[in-house]
Amino acid sequence: MTDTTAAERGRLAHVPAQRNVPRNGETVPMSLRSVHFVLPGGVDDPAAPSGGNAYDRRTGLDLPGFGWRVRPVAVAGDWPRPGPHARAELARALRRLPDGAVVLLDGLVACGVPEIVVPESGRLRTAVLVHLPLADETGLDPAVAADLDARERAVLRAVSATVATSDWAVRRLVAHHGLDPGRVHLAAPGADIAPLAPGTDGVSRLLCVAAVTPRKGQHRLVEALAEVADLPWTCACVGGLGQDPSYVGRLRARIGAHGLGDRIALAGPRTGAALDAAYATADLMVLASRAETYGMAVTEALARGVPVLATDVGGLPEAVGRAPDGTVPGLLVPPEDPAALAAALRGWFGEPDLRRRLRTAARARRTSLRGWASTAQSLATVLGRLPDLSGRPA
Repeated sequence: MTDTTAAERGRLAHVPAQRNVPRNGETVPMSLRSVHFVLPGGVDDPAAPSGGNAYDRRTGLDLPGFGWRVRPVAVAGDWPRPGPHARAELARALRRLPDGAVVLLDGLVACGVPEIVVPESGRLRTAVLVHLPLADETGLDPAVAADLDARERAVLRAVSATVATSDWAVRRLVAHHGLDPGRVHLAAPGADIAPLAPGTDGVSRLLCVAAVTPRKGQHRLVEALAEVADLPWTCACVGGLGQDPSYVGRLRARIGAHGLGDRIALAGPRTGAALDAAYATADLMVLASRAETYGMAVTEALARGVPVLATDVGGLPEAVGRAPDGTVPGLLVPPEDPAALAAALRGWFGEPDLRRRLRTAARARRTSLRGWASTAQSLATVLGRLPDLSGRPA
């Protein structure tokens, strides 16, 4: 959910042709190689922030420091099931690239259209960045999910490399799609260490940062909060409201039915200083997701020393991680289990020692989070190993 300024975004398209980089203690000039980064058209839309968009923007800014000039190719469309115009635009964009060009494709754009991507993979050096397997999106018709799954499999088996954002996601893609493990690579999201969040009163201000969609499970969070309505909490749900308006409507109705309209706020999307302010007032980060490949909002909270209550699903345990002494800076509960979520909240409110332990662990975890340079370096390594038409690496 990290914001990007207009000046920073400009660097995606305008980076120096050469950069001095350290090598064995010396500074030497190095010409930047080019990577064409195929992105969804809404990657910079402030009304629809997402972890995937933030990841794409940030790595695009940091890759030049590791030898890669990024040439963004943003293609507007209803990905991963685009209309004819978007399909034609993506096909034209790929056809325009010269033979042997290095191409990194966001999986949301690439994985639903094998008929466009696979034929080009024979002449381009292609890698696909998978933020979420397409069929893992919650609420899909089973037939649609099966079709997207088959399309994704065709794309990932054809390209030279697949990049995933957690160890869990690497294992999942290899096993589910039958991919060569040597061609599936990890580039976990980084985190920017931020000032410690002062919180509100140390216990009662809950924050959920996620787009309001069925996969993020806000309806389960509301059910859990209704079970602990006797406790003195307030909860701000920060995230886009436009992806599934019908779900948002049902969620508002559920909040009203429980009489929680004055305690749960659907605050809409926030970026930059407004998002920082939301984190600053948080005492506990809560995330009730039904599926996650990583969970960047979790590490953004931990980067401010805010403990986490999250579902034990996908890559979320990796994002929560451990402090250097091995302690866990949060609580993990089963997904789709409002009673377990409510019980964890009662523990948070009722046990001062637990709160102290979690806050201490969160502050320690904050100091051990990997930065975005590590992410960009991992991506740069993958790009540098993409073979050309003769089989030689880039």
